[in-house]
Amino acid sequence: MPIDTEAQFTEVYRAHYEDVLRFVRRRAHPMNVDDIVGETFLAAWRRRRELPGNPRPWLFGAARNVMRNADRGMRRQSALVVHIQQTTAAGCHEPAVDVTAQADSRVDLVAAWQSLTAADQEVLSLHVWEALDARDAATVLGCTRAAYAMRLTRAKRRLAGRLHTAAVPASPALSLTH
Repeated sequence: MPIDTEAQFTEVYRAHYEDVLRFVRRRAHPMNVDDIVGETFLAAWRRRRELPGNPRPWLFGAARNVMRNADRGMRRQSALVVHIQQTTAAGCHEPAVDVTAQADSRVDLVAAWQSLTAADQEVLSLHVWEALDARDAATVLGCTRAAYAMRLTRAKRRLAGRLHTAAVPASPALSLTH
């Protein structure tokens, strides 16, 4: 669906802005959401003549790429801070806090979710929260439909295993069977 006019782009923007905003809010720090959504639609504007007929998965993929770029930049900045601290402290390190020792022994859905890898969380959220079909979710992730289906199956098993181990019933909002 090549977009030739500003009016056509405005239609796409209005039709998909809320979906992209929700997608980013679920994944990014609240302070970064507006910037990420803005950069996503800027990328869409720049590539407006290449947008597919259904731009929603493309927009999710673009937002995901913007978030990944931002994460890489934050990791580089954090690594620099750690390097500077280590250099200036010269051996005066405090022992790392064992987060798991301080964690509540009660495992619930949130804890099971957080124990998943980012890749598993992403696959499951595309399925559950964004309600994308396999073809569109594969487009977002930049993989084949078969690869997405396998990733989804494995992520569901891992989450179900964590929930089963903790003997916590799954939330109806996070159905693992559809």
